[in-house]
Amino acid sequence: MLRREQNELLTRTGPGTPMGRLFRAYWIPALLAEELPEPGCPPVRVKLLSERLLAIRTLEDEYGLIDEFCAHRGVSLWFGRHEEGGIRCPYHGWKYDVTGQCTEVPSEPEENGFCRRIKLTNYPLVKIGDVLWTYMGPPEEQPPLPEWEFCRVPPEQTFTSKRLQECNWLQAMEGGIDSSHVSWLHRGALNKDPLFKGAKGNQYNLNDAKPVFEVVDAPGGLFIGARRNAENGNYYWRITPWVMPSFTQIAPRGDHTVHGHFWIPIDDENCWAWSYDFHPTRAIRPEERQAMKEGHGIHVTYVPGTYRPAANKDNDYLIDREAQRRGETMSGVAGIAMQDASLQESMGPIVDRTKENLVSTDNGIIMARHRLLRAAKALAEKGVLPPGRDPEHQRVRSAALVLPPDASFKDAAADALRVREGVRHATV
Repeated sequence: MLRREQNELLTRTGPGTPMGRLFRAYWIPALLAEELPEPGCPPVRVKLLSERLLAIRTLEDEYGLIDEFCAHRGVSLWFGRHEEGGIRCPYHGWKYDVTGQCTEVPSEPEENGFCRRIKLTNYPLVKIGDVLWTYMGPPEEQPPLPEWEFCRVPPEQTFTSKRLQECNWLQAMEGGIDSSHVSWLHRGALNKDPLFKGAKGNQYNLNDAKPVFEVVDAPGGLFIGARRNAENGNYYWRITPWVMPSFTQIAPRGDHTVHGHFWIPIDDENCWAWSYDFHPTRAIRPEERQAMKEGHGIHVTYVPGTYRPAANKDNDYLIDREAQRRGETMSGVAGIAMQDASLQESMGPIVDRTKENLVSTDNGIIMARHRLLRAAKALAEKGVLPPGRDPEHQRVRSAALVLPPDASFKDAAADALRVREGVRHATV
């Protein structure tokens, strides 16, 4: 369990908090590129790390992320109009460029230079793959651009979605590095979901519900190994990389696409669950891409016009008690993503970790918490920049493989756990 003050430190990410400063040390996903589809398209309200912002794509095809509110009297610039060189507030005509710099105040003489003294908070916004990324920390500490494999492969090899999750980022992320629940919560999906079924590794998951966890340090975070019994005394290993602060990649299954997540705080009680699928050596097949759009695998369908899941707490996640009774699902909730989200949201907006009773399968979660606590304190107290910012730390892979009982997974899987262009994942 955590002490109350530790839980507070890890879950609070607003401006001025230690974890808020930690998240601001990284490039984080802000929007899907589809949300700003063309130059001069309508702006998009964005809330990240408890800051209310506005994403714009100007007529000149420049991206920007600026304070949502006009510096004059606080009107939301979401109502603004794109004009050459920026966006104009409709209330009194103040105009801002993509950097948040005020360029025109119609009521003031141009020669007095008033508008040059007005500048909104602004952050860079960069398109890489399907995602628009932002960096919200000090400009002088900006790290290199992200090098995650899923957003660097050709477009036909990748698919990214996001969904609103109505709980704190940490309890959502901790579910992503907890491989033991797959044998229970997701057992009905392993042989039915079109993006999972058919892999030999599924049977190892179903036949051994008591995995043994081994967790080792990695330069950017952790490698979390879950060991299950296989044939002839060998072990089936599923290895999940966790890279600070909130990147995970799920171990592959057969020749299916590989998938994973980011969990990015909106505020302290809501987060964006980003989900990606990609294949390093082939295009995503049309039927696979369609399945992702239909909410299979780790993706969801939405309330129309939003990124809120169609199954949500307001409709009890469309729970089917008959399907639960028949054993088709353990929880009665359909879909891998919502099986996770429904239980994580059921903990409340911010779970009280002082009441936990952790076991050996929680070792990955325990070590991740410790690394986050150490890094947040080192940054806040000594200015030490955290791991995971280096592109080399991001060139990691998950892996699934069968190893002899005397093999160390970290050594035996060393090549499998790094990105090798043109080489598929190690998979079972």
